[in-house]
Amino acid sequence: MWLGEEQFDFFEGVFFQTLGRSVEVLEARFLAGGNINTAAQVFSSEGLYFVKWNPEDNTDMFSCEARGLELLRSTEALYIPEVIGHGKYRDKAYLVLEYIDPVVPKTDYWESFGQSLALLHSHTQSKFGLNFDNYIGSLPQRNELTDNGVAFYIEQRFQPLAGMALYKGLLSKELYDKFQKLYQRLPDLLPAERPALLHGDLWSGNVMVNENGDVALIDPAVHYGLREAELAFTKLFGGFDERFYDAYDEAFPLEDGFEERVAIYNLYPLLVHLNLFGTGYLSGIERVLKQF
Repeated sequence: MWLGEEQFDFFEGVFFQTLGRSVEVLEARFLAGGNINTAAQVFSSEGLYFVKWNPEDNTDMFSCEARGLELLRSTEALYIPEVIGHGKYRDKAYLVLEYIDPVVPKTDYWESFGQSLALLHSHTQSKFGLNFDNYIGSLPQRNELTDNGVAFYIEQRFQPLAGMALYKGLLSKELYDKFQKLYQRLPDLLPAERPALLHGDLWSGNVMVNENGDVALIDPAVHYGLREAELAFTKLFGGFDERFYDAYDEAFPLEDGFEERVAIYNLYPLLVHLNLFGTGYLSGIERVLKQF
């Protein structure tokens, strides 16, 4: 779907505000922007851009996304689109990024992806969390700096979203209480590893192929966390090619028993989807709580 004159005026205003000069918008078309934002591919007199905006005026969401992208990009571990600018124009929040024009993946795409993610995860700091909070989807994601990785996931991942689901009536008190019992077991179930820099929302919808045929990542929910949680998330909706996992494990070997821990880590994205999209994700949560 191609956009009309009103949207063209909006883009030209955004570019003027972002770049500090007049830019002619030549063409634009809608792209998938997720369940929260509207997005477009914008052809301009100065090149091609990706622009997304939010009619809910949530400037903080885009500012957090921009900071996350810039942090990932600074590692040079993976291809991350350049942040051109973000802000607010005409009561809409916006984010302007380099447009990624996908091509056919290289023959070693999956091996390279696994090695690159292992390199990203080698970036560490002294505490779990991040020096700013952010979002996963439209849900706030707390990142208070914490010494212990398991405590971080209990206090800032599972507890907030289980509590939100209980409040919304999406999670029964019985299941909520089972979460409390699970928390007591987690220190014995999850390995103690150093904080690893994570993309934070790594599923196939946020993985692209850039113009060189290499992997490119978008839409992060960045934090320093347990790296197994990131790999588990990739398996939630079908998983990646096995060459990816083999290359990762060769570059940064996982502790024995990872496959048995996948379901525990994926309680977090399941809680995210429960709160965003409803009880269709409840059965998956029930199975994990029953198992552990």
